[in-house]
Amino acid sequence: MPAKEYPFFLKSTVIMFGLILLVYIFYQLADVFVPVAYSLFIAILLNPVCNWLESKKVPKALAISITLLLASIAIAGLFYFLSTQIIQFGDSLPVLKQKFATISASAQSWVATTFGYPIQKQNLLIKEAMNNSQSLLGSTLGSVLGIFGLIFIIPVYVFLVLYYKTLLLNFFYEVFSEENSKQVAEILKETKTAIQSYIIGLLIEMMIVAAMNSLALILLGVKYGILIGVIGAILNLVPYLGGIIAIALPVLMATVTKDGYATQLGVIVAYLVIQFIDNNILVPRIVSSKVQINALMSIIVVLLGNMLWGLSGMFLSIPFIAVLKIIFDRIDGLKPWGKLLGDTVPTRHKGEIWKRRKKVILPEQ
Repeated sequence: MPAKEYPFFLKSTVIMFGLILLVYIFYQLADVFVPVAYSLFIAILLNPVCNWLESKKVPKALAISITLLLASIAIAGLFYFLSTQIIQFGDSLPVLKQKFATISASAQSWVATTFGYPIQKQNLLIKEAMNNSQSLLGSTLGSVLGIFGLIFIIPVYVFLVLYYKTLLLNFFYEVFSEENSKQVAEILKETKTAIQSYIIGLLIEMMIVAAMNSLALILLGVKYGILIGVIGAILNLVPYLGGIIAIALPVLMATVTKDGYATQLGVIVAYLVIQFIDNNILVPRIVSSKVQINALMSIIVVLLGNMLWGLSGMFLSIPFIAVLKIIFDRIDGLKPWGKLLGDTVPTRHKGEIWKRRKKVILPEQ
């Protein structure tokens, strides 16, 4: 009996309804899915270390504990370094606030003189802008605090994922029919490789960018250059949007602590050069894995991730879409979607090829 063909509008409506329902579930259960997603990615990253310890006859639970301890020490070292820099920054905060108030007053006077816009109206406009930005600041702060809250639950999840990884892998093999075992194995292998190469590449890129940022700011004489350079490298992990904030921070610091505008111009030029090196050398050679996502889809996915899960969604969006592309490339009906996500740009579209074939066939007829 032939399979019944449903009209396109009916199939598209069902698919759209299913996507809306799926997004709604992910949004409502964000408190559950976000730490689980982080834990899965971190577990995949730490899995080689755990496997190596187990190959040395270390018991499984102990091997996982040692792996988590090493990762915790590395993260604690980074936080200790940043905290020492922040303490130094806090000592100079009163002076910086006074200098910033002086610069703001001068800027308001210049605007009032040049454009005839009274200072009272400027203060009112600034006050309204501050009131309107409170909700945005609150949501951003809530996202940051939420990420810090995950620090306590994620290690537990990572431990359990690594401990039960064989059970989880067997589930994926058994949930599909036996003839699809080869495809399942390929998807799992490529997913592991893509996530590992992406996260390791990001960490290496972050260290190189932090070194270049800090060196440039120190040479330009910007105060707290190391702290701002490292923060800029961390912000650079947020695709596209983080780079803008990373440039704004040293420019603001140079404006507050330096006279004139030469330093600010030097910071902008230096960061543009660093961004060029990062985008054209570091990312293609270090961060890129076997799965490539084009820039258009990356921007859309990052913005959608921010709307869905906030700051965590921005971080998780790129590896998540990379996993989806691996799955799409392995299923015949979804291969066009995999091509849409990829960065391989055809030289000609299908319409041009069809027209050329039609021109060749018609004269012969």
